[in-house]
Amino acid sequence: MSRYPDSVDVAIVGSGPAGATYARILTEEAPGVTVAMFEVGPTVSDPPGAHVRNIDDAEARAEAQRRSEGPGAGAATVSSPGAVKSGERRARAGTYLLPDGFQADGEDGMPVAAFSSNVGGMAAHWTGACPRPLGSERIPFLPDLDELLDEGDRLLGVTTDAFDAAPFTALVRERLAAAVDEGRVDETRVQRMPLAVHRRDDGRLVWSGSDVVLGDVTRGNPSFSLFDESLVMRVLIEDGRAVGVAVRDLRSGETHEVRARRVVVAADALRTPQVLWASGVRPAALGRMLNDQTQVVYGARLRDVEPPAEDQLPASGALSEQSGVSWVPFTDALPFHGQVMQLDASPVPLADDDPVVPGSIVGLGLFCAKDLQWDDRVEFSDTERDSYGMPAMRLHYTLTDRDRAVLDRAQEEIVAMARAVGEPIGDRPFTMPLGASLHYQGTTRMGEADDGLSVCSPDSEVWGVRGLSVAGNGLIPTATACNPTLTSVALAVRGARRLARELAYVENRHYDVGTKQKESRRTP
Repeated sequence: MSRYPDSVDVAIVGSGPAGATYARILTEEAPGVTVAMFEVGPTVSDPPGAHVRNIDDAEARAEAQRRSEGPGAGAATVSSPGAVKSGERRARAGTYLLPDGFQADGEDGMPVAAFSSNVGGMAAHWTGACPRPLGSERIPFLPDLDELLDEGDRLLGVTTDAFDAAPFTALVRERLAAAVDEGRVDETRVQRMPLAVHRRDDGRLVWSGSDVVLGDVTRGNPSFSLFDESLVMRVLIEDGRAVGVAVRDLRSGETHEVRARRVVVAADALRTPQVLWASGVRPAALGRMLNDQTQVVYGARLRDVEPPAEDQLPASGALSEQSGVSWVPFTDALPFHGQVMQLDASPVPLADDDPVVPGSIVGLGLFCAKDLQWDDRVEFSDTERDSYGMPAMRLHYTLTDRDRAVLDRAQEEIVAMARAVGEPIGDRPFTMPLGASLHYQGTTRMGEADDGLSVCSPDSEVWGVRGLSVAGNGLIPTATACNPTLTSVALAVRGARRLARELAYVENRHYDVGTKQKESRRTP
């Protein structure tokens, strides 16, 4: 027997923060609506979708990361011993690389384009940074963007005070501010990084994953079901409307159809357009305007500080709270955004010190906004298949002259920042291979009108296909430098509210019609 229902009200493809947002909002605003969520990867944490950093045992944490790496499990990662070296093609722990098709002849490509396959998606492995878009990063046709971002903060559990007690955090911000704050307005000055992290009553930090977005209210909803190791191969389309999904049970190998009144595809910015392509949904803008953020990193040893005493260090590789995480916001004049964090909070090793004294080295990272180009895209094959049996993808991606100029400026700025903070490590900063940010955007971009330049409406419904919505970083239509998760959750809030209104209206209409029919039958 199939472990899947025959039909539901809403089928959600993908269990990352955007998909989890749909499940949460529907639970809160349309109680009784049945929701089934499908995830290609396994459950690797408890509760499902929790951040692996919350796993105390180092071996158990490493095993959760390995199980998230899908067909790439076992390959060397940037968490392997030693600092990252130029030219190396490694994925972060918990992710796996696109094996081929990542670079076309004569193009820059994305050599380290990567995925994760697990309940919670990338949010089981991310840094938790949730800065707000500023200036030209903002989506101009969404008048309610700030309220949506507020709701995103609530769902992700965003705080700004998690590291206030860390002994070096104020010092790092003070030194950074002296180097970069001149001429900036309040909202773009150096400040605490908004983080999806909270502190428990016992004082321990807990990093948010999709589990926090879902919350107890969704997990306790009898109308919500989560199915892991379930590959959605295509959306079922009939008469221009989404009516369900075809899903392969990776445990049994069998394929089943689950009917649905609404379908939300929230895989990621590369696999969401892949599912649409496989479903025959192929608008002109699908996969176009692929947008990554070039990432420059550098390390610095803090000056004039004492390392923590041995008895102050946490066990099992947990985070030593010394320097916290600081934010250098994006501006249109300097189109990059900065994260400054202690080395053991960074996903990318920056020094070969053995051992690295926790809190004594900070990592600096600048993410550069990218020129949007129609020909930067992900393409899919009608004949070749990937390791999951889905249409194989190929990336086309090229930096413009302006992109290279912004990158050069970011390298200059990060050197100045490193010198302000402490003693730079190495002769020059390191530019990560393209794709390393994991902040892929634009491939299912949102638009104000169905003009052929976007895939979905401001409410996230795919143009020309009723009942089909998309979610995730791929919707973001602007060139951004800030981490995109908060924005994509905000957009998912907007789309989920629309679904909740529609489904509630249909339910109420059915109830009203049924009541009137009963009354008419009672009338002589």
